[in-house]
Amino acid sequence: MASDAKKSNPIVETIKTVVYALLIAGIFRTLFFQPFWIPSGSMKDTLLIGDFLFVNKMAYGYSYASCPSIKIGAIGLDIDAKDICGFLDGDNTRLFGSEPERGDIVVFRHPVQGTDFIKRLIGLPGDKVQVKDGVLSINGEPVELEPAGVFEEVYEAQGPMRSRPRCENGVVGEGAICRKSRQVETLPNGRSHHILNITDQRSDHTNVFTVPEGHYFFMGDNRDNSTDSRFPQTVGGVGFVPFENLIGRANRVIFSSAGHSMLYFWTWRGDRFFKALE
Repeated sequence: MASDAKKSNPIVETIKTVVYALLIAGIFRTLFFQPFWIPSGSMKDTLLIGDFLFVNKMAYGYSYASCPSIKIGAIGLDIDAKDICGFLDGDNTRLFGSEPERGDIVVFRHPVQGTDFIKRLIGLPGDKVQVKDGVLSINGEPVELEPAGVFEEVYEAQGPMRSRPRCENGVVGEGAICRKSRQVETLPNGRSHHILNITDQRSDHTNVFTVPEGHYFFMGDNRDNSTDSRFPQTVGGVGFVPFENLIGRANRVIFSSAGHSMLYFWTWRGDRFFKALE
């Protein structure tokens, strides 16, 4: 009888197992790698809608932004990173901090909205950044550009947001080929990557942005379809991003889904498994 009394309640054991699993997952996500699914086309063709990757959170050290935000709309759960690690916010420093490099693909926390963004790091503290006639200029020197053909995709609803691409070849019908000019852009430190062009628009002609100390300037590779540091936070843009808002660096796509959900394995893109990012 005594041994029977000592038997654990299976419901309690299940709850304990779930709690332990969540704690381990939370620690792993906070300290090491955070999963990220690309929801928009602002980083094409480097990153496509539906790319799934893990963000290296050890790359730049840790701040309040390293804590995960947990949002489950179905049950009304909305826990922000600041709710967990808000006591670390405000001094723009990091524990075990390491400076990012120009050209890194970085996931960061939007300074106002609190949502996670992914863009390419273009401007370092003290840099003067400008776009003239669609050409990026850093500290008064235009970057090197070389033609790299054309990026093509099907004009159709993409990803769970069902967004449709913008095309340089004008208005095309459903299922037609959508084209954008592609170039190789080389930054002052020698890092090269693709950028896309759609049209001539306001963001191709900017004033000079002087990056404040402790902040960074980000841009999307799909230059005419990216809300980034060229746009002020007052109008929904990103503006300058504080050092403490960096979450981590993206190095490699794990897999990629062209469907509505990453669970639709039959829509996975076979050429993007473990694809290294430049």
